[in-house]
Amino acid sequence: MPRPKVLPANRLRAPEACLACRASKKRCSGTFPCSKCIRNGRADTCVPFRRSNNASSPRHSNDTYRALTSPDAGRRTRNTSNGPRALPQLLPAVTNTSGAPHKTHSRMLRSRQGERVYIGRAASISFLQLLRDTVTQHIGPSQFSHNATKEDMLETDTPDDVPLSFENGIGLQEEQDYIRTCHIATSGFINVLSDLEARHILGTSPPMHGTRSKAMAALRDIMIAIGAQSSVNGATSIRVERYFFKRAQQHAFAGMLENPSLDLIRLFILLSFYMLGACRRNAAFMYLGVAARAAVALGLHMTAFTLLEADEQQKRTRVWMSLCTLDLLVSSILGRAPATANLQSETPDLNSLPLTSAMDDGLIASYQMTKILDEIVSRLYTDKAASTEVAESLLDKLKQWSNDLPESLLSSPSTPQERIAAQEHIIGSLHVACAYHFAVIIVTRPFMISVLGVRLARLHQDSPGLIHDDTLLEDPAHTRLANACVESALYMIQTCLEVHQSRLLLGNMCILKALVFAAALIPGFSMFSTKELDSTLEESFTGALDVLRFLSQQSAQAAHYFEILNLLRNAIDEQRQRLREHPPEDKKYVSKLFSLSNRRTEAQPQSDSQFRGNNIATFSSPIGLGAGQSAQTQDQLLGAAQPLSAEPGTTFPSGPSDQDQPQNAALFDASDVTAAFPGWEGMELPLWDRFPFIDDSFLN
Repeated sequence: MPRPKVLPANRLRAPEACLACRASKKRCSGTFPCSKCIRNGRADTCVPFRRSNNASSPRHSNDTYRALTSPDAGRRTRNTSNGPRALPQLLPAVTNTSGAPHKTHSRMLRSRQGERVYIGRAASISFLQLLRDTVTQHIGPSQFSHNATKEDMLETDTPDDVPLSFENGIGLQEEQDYIRTCHIATSGFINVLSDLEARHILGTSPPMHGTRSKAMAALRDIMIAIGAQSSVNGATSIRVERYFFKRAQQHAFAGMLENPSLDLIRLFILLSFYMLGACRRNAAFMYLGVAARAAVALGLHMTAFTLLEADEQQKRTRVWMSLCTLDLLVSSILGRAPATANLQSETPDLNSLPLTSAMDDGLIASYQMTKILDEIVSRLYTDKAASTEVAESLLDKLKQWSNDLPESLLSSPSTPQERIAAQEHIIGSLHVACAYHFAVIIVTRPFMISVLGVRLARLHQDSPGLIHDDTLLEDPAHTRLANACVESALYMIQTCLEVHQSRLLLGNMCILKALVFAAALIPGFSMFSTKELDSTLEESFTGALDVLRFLSQQSAQAAHYFEILNLLRNAIDEQRQRLREHPPEDKKYVSKLFSLSNRRTEAQPQSDSQFRGNNIATFSSPIGLGAGQSAQTQDQLLGAAQPLSAEPGTTFPSGPSDQDQPQNAALFDASDVTAAFPGWEGMELPLWDRFPFIDDSFLN
């Protein structure tokens, strides 16, 4: 039966349609390439309709559409400077600038409650969407790209089975273990509670009165919750995590927001960290905003600490650096504006502060690096194109930062330590290193997208080796930055895999899983854009899967990342299979007809390399070699004629292919030819070739 008519109020229209759908007045999905063009086999010509002064009429749209979809559209668009190009969307525009146009775009996703939330162009989710669109454009719809238009942001619901009470509570030793695990999980990023304060809150029960006592009890509860969340999951640890988090959250909102305090800031920083581990990033982002406004109200960002005692000054500085580090890192992952960005210029001079604890080295390093990360996002992603000069200057800052790192962050503990202390040291160093590699990736990723777009276009063009379009040539500066992007991603994955294989990773690492996923997309994109296998990329991609597989046991977000990367691997395999079965056609218009000594008498046709070598020997002997010259000289000459390695995009003329060899070569023998045609010994003409200069006029 016919489909019921859709009411006008329920009809959905894409905000932007492609030229083909607009010209045919069909509904468009609003993605590029759209689903209709993919089904009709014209994905490479699917471009959005751009309204302009001369493109406001349907007639112009139809003309443009016919120009794009006609058989010679590719040739015609290559010779025009203003018309649309039937080339992949990743190709850079031909301009006089040295920058790389941004191909990632900001997006609006839906939260669990259906509200629209903003994701910036620097976010890993935006890069993932670009990668999905690229995969769809080259291999069509796949499991990896099937939810490319899905607009839901992955977040978990608030658990319903939160225990109302904890009958037996937890023992002092268990409480201490959970708090120490919390220190490990936050090492390198957060240091809001000194060791002395942590010992004082052990074993305390939530008091019924006293604001200060309630705040300290809430800090104890949230640290226990983070420790239980990061530990190996079990029935007991899950109940501990949910119960103590709920109690800390209730204390935080029970009148504490009315009076900003240092304890309130510390509590909301830890609440935000817990929410990241619980896969509720929007809530974590909002909690950081509460902490930032309270910090401004207390003046933590000001340098006028001269009237404070040394201990109070250190405490305020640690809290401020922890807040800024987590805020800037989370904001860069989501592509959102941080709450503390405009306050960076008024931070205290860290060199004058007596910060001497082991955790201070990692915190200071992360704080300084995330300030550079914020500069990266603000300077590189606010324009339409990423400037090469700006990118190189930012990389110089990161290089200088890495040169100034203390020795304690560059190696494992040099002195014997207990396992917990050693694990805290290593995880802190791992967090600092991964944040640094993530910053390098954010700087160089636009240039990697530009370079891989060129390589994909070369990989899928009709006639490789006949490149005359400037858009198919790599910019050397872009290639250098793209290589840095891939190297940084590989370094991050290798470092995480090394720690994972040492059994030092925690069960839930809320920041690390997002950074590993962002890094894994880089080798995945590189593997999709090349036909040949690269063992280094393959091993790193597999290593990222191993790390996320481990973290997915306790994290729904890590499990989702693991699933996405597995689907990307399937898309890579399909891309390679298609290239093997349907390689780009190399059109040949001429083949060799005559040779003095190449007696094609073997049962099997010669390979390209053998045929090329025989031809070199045949024509080198009469011209360059005398009768007395040794075979070694010939071997040297043949060796010098071997193909040379070249940069990507460089092509060399090849000899005749196997297809040029006759299929019936084994049916003829040289002796039979001589007997049939005496006196033709020196003229072993290939009998199966038709002379091109013979025509029917000689037969009349």
